[in-house]
Amino acid sequence: MENIWHILDGYSYQTDMDAWSVILSLLLAFVLGQALAWVYSFTHHGLSYSKSFVQSLIVITIVVSLVMTTIAGSFVVAVGLMGALSIIRFRNIIKDTRDIAYLFCALVLGMACGSQRYAIAIIGSVILNLVLLYLYFADFGVHRSNNAFLRFTFQGDLPPEHTLLKVLRRFCKSVILTSSQAGGSDRSQVEYGYQITIRNASKNQLMLSELQKIEGIENLSLTIQEQILEL
Repeated sequence: MENIWHILDGYSYQTDMDAWSVILSLLLAFVLGQALAWVYSFTHHGLSYSKSFVQSLIVITIVVSLVMTTIAGSFVVAVGLMGALSIIRFRNIIKDTRDIAYLFCALVLGMACGSQRYAIAIIGSVILNLVLLYLYFADFGVHRSNNAFLRFTFQGDLPPEHTLLKVLRRFCKSVILTSSQAGGSDRSQVEYGYQITIRNASKNQLMLSELQKIEGIENLSLTIQEQILEL
């Protein structure tokens, strides 16, 4: 058991690795890269999911492992490889900062495998994946402000103590008038826009039903701010 741990811990690390060491490093990089890709695929949410990015996580882990194996403690090879890689230009735009974190994870795992630090690679992979799964299931960092935009048309002006405003104050934490524009043939119909913060999103339908009962209100619409907005 002690010998196995020494092997995993890189105790037998050599600057010139044999074929079996190279194969072991690349296979471990493949396994750990695939585990990271599975976690990414399982926890991803939003509109920017890309199959090519998931596959790239595996490939990057293997390639970085191969690069570390190629260097193998040689400064001359490292400088030459750095010069060769400097001509490569990547023009893909990463939309989500979370994707950058996964890329760093793939790079670090590949470096650990290529330098024969197998214990660090395995333990680090397990801890990273557990942390990523925890952040997903705990929904850590989410902020639900229940911001919304209410738009409607009304015959005439709205006095401060109008029933409509009383209903809004009962259901909302804040009510801010953002736009008021007169329209219609006689200019008596006014289109209002309010930025509101809803107290309880489950009562949205009740609020809308009470607003629709007020005489003079037409074209009532409520737009809820989404938690995730991706272009």
